[in-house]
Amino acid sequence: MITKRILLFLALLISQCINAQNNYGDISDSLSTKNYNYLSQAANRSGDDTTKSNKYAKAWLEKAKKQNNFKQLALAYKTIMYQADKKYHINYADSIIKVAKLTNDNLIIGNAFLTKATVYYGKKELNKALDNFIIADSYISKTNDEYSIFKLKYGIAQTKSYLGFFDEAISLFRECIDYFKEENDRAYLNSLHSLGLCYNRIGNYAWCTVTNQTGIDEGIRLNNLEMQPYFIHSEGINLCGKKNYSEAIAVLTKILPTIQNNKDFANVSVAYFYIGKSYWSLNQKEKAISYFKKVDEIFKNENYIRYDLREAHEKLIDYYKLKGNTKSQLFYINQLLKVDNNLSRNYKYLLQKVVKEYDTKELLKSKQEIENAMKSRTIMAFGIICILISIITFLTYKHFKNKRLFNEIMKRNTNLTSVPELSCKTASHDISQEIEQGIIKKLEKFENDKRYLEKDMNLARMADLLNTNTKYVTKVIANHRKKGTILYIADLKINYIIEKLKTESKYRNYTNKALGDEAGFGSTQNFTRAFKERNGISPTYFIYELKK
Repeated sequence: MITKRILLFLALLISQCINAQNNYGDISDSLSTKNYNYLSQAANRSGDDTTKSNKYAKAWLEKAKKQNNFKQLALAYKTIMYQADKKYHINYADSIIKVAKLTNDNLIIGNAFLTKATVYYGKKELNKALDNFIIADSYISKTNDEYSIFKLKYGIAQTKSYLGFFDEAISLFRECIDYFKEENDRAYLNSLHSLGLCYNRIGNYAWCTVTNQTGIDEGIRLNNLEMQPYFIHSEGINLCGKKNYSEAIAVLTKILPTIQNNKDFANVSVAYFYIGKSYWSLNQKEKAISYFKKVDEIFKNENYIRYDLREAHEKLIDYYKLKGNTKSQLFYINQLLKVDNNLSRNYKYLLQKVVKEYDTKELLKSKQEIENAMKSRTIMAFGIICILISIITFLTYKHFKNKRLFNEIMKRNTNLTSVPELSCKTASHDISQEIEQGIIKKLEKFENDKRYLEKDMNLARMADLLNTNTKYVTKVIANHRKKGTILYIADLKINYIIEKLKTESKYRNYTNKALGDEAGFGSTQNFTRAFKERNGISPTYFIYELKK
């Protein structure tokens, strides 16, 4: 009885297999009759079912080959490319470009180069990505296809951001936001996210926060939450910039598993770095080091690094130097040299701009010193002596320079001189001699009455006090005081304070804030900056020398 049931089951199974094969053959045979629109939609609609998607894409490719339809051939290759292993993407991208050029269609050719640029961008070969974005632009700019134009702008903005052209990237991202807001929800959110990152990188933390919150709110409004973890991730980085280190650690640690699940090694590395940096700033260096090591692991495994992440290796070197672990110090110096080699290939412009604590020359020097120090400690002693000499030399130079500037101020006549008498020839052809003489007399009164000490004194207020227009005031001051109006007012204020400090000892006990208020400056910072720009030394140093 059992045997019969087994035989019956096997018979049914074989029958189903045969029917399935026949059905598959029928479907495969029928695809040749389908139009391109059907095949492209079916190939892209199949999603994660790569077998099914490939079947439609290959039918699409064969149909295009038979009909010599180069446009459809390029589109089919692109679909197959995204289904293939990433190591073959460049080969497919080259095939797409080759076929696209046969169409003589600027839009198709431009999009082919745009595809290749995107592939290089994904591989983090950013210089090559930018090269292909620029080639794509040479074709797409000749078309009226706005969507392709803004896709290109977004790609160039991303590359510029990674290469350090942050101001240019911000301008492009703003354009993309305005366009994609009405055209593509995900591209709109991506552009907002990238804009926020750029604000962070230039130190505009407030605008970064505003942009991140806008992205979260807009994602909710659009019912598209795919980018929400990345806005939170961005704000975690931003909190580190704001020095809210504990909050930064909490936010990034919480969102990190989501980023890891997306297999996004680049943003995982960024999270590791800023968690480590926050711990380091909280003086929890052992915890920080564990995260900096993870940044190095991703660099070793994925060859991914950014110039800001470079600091992880610097901190590792510093840590092991402090611990006296020369073996680990030397290891991370070698790693940092590899990092700089990577950055020099992909971030040439940015590498020239960034102020590095360990540039290549110094790294090689430090490496040699450590290797020699393992045999002898004499080099270390020599290095300390050199540093001490450098510090002493610098301090001595600074002392004598400041002393010289102080003496120059003491010799300078800071009493307000009268305005030079007007020559027979008018200084300006735009103002009559009579009007100019009148303005000069009022200017003398303005100086004698010390009206310049009024807070927020500016060109408009001067013109009002002198009963004339701003144009005339500017010309008279330029001709008779040989300087711009803002500098003229600032110099009067500073000369007034210097004279008071020289002649009345009570002013030497004033704070910078009190002195700034006395001179009518809007803030202490404005006063100290103006004083130093005018005299080369700070008011604090000047008072210190006067009290001697």
